[in-house]
Amino acid sequence: MAIVEVFTDEYFMREALKEAQKALAIGEVPVGAVVVANNRIIARAHNQTEKLTDATAHAEMLAVTAAANFLGSKYLTECTLYVTLEPCVMCAGALHWVQLSKLVFGASDVQRGYGLIKSPILHSKTEIVRGVKEEESRTLINTFFKSIRD
Repeated sequence: MAIVEVFTDEYFMREALKEAQKALAIGEVPVGAVVVANNRIIARAHNQTEKLTDATAHAEMLAVTAAANFLGSKYLTECTLYVTLEPCVMCAGALHWVQLSKLVFGASDVQRGYGLIKSPILHSKTEIVRGVKEEESRTLINTFFKSIRD
């Protein structure tokens, strides 16, 4: 009999935080993301806008592309995206188009998050979970921005 281990939202958000640490280490805004399907991480990414000289190279966008390639599908209807910071409007639009099943994020983005927009952006079937590992996620972001302002 096979034993199936079930991981929690906190477990997968810790993995996203590891990706955010990678971004911080290379001078990027520390946002990390993982895509999960069937209780398994199928894609990992962190911000790489500076490294790739690409304003669209957000962790969410890179993770979604990697997950779609892994699945061989443009839709992520059975997937959950874990991301350390609330997605921006661009990323939320992409999440709508891939028909993401579930979005879990750590810290809210009160300046650029998709939640600032009055009309819904995410797909109507996307479940949203906010505030998982929020303190750790916010601390990374605050540490980064404090370091570049000092």
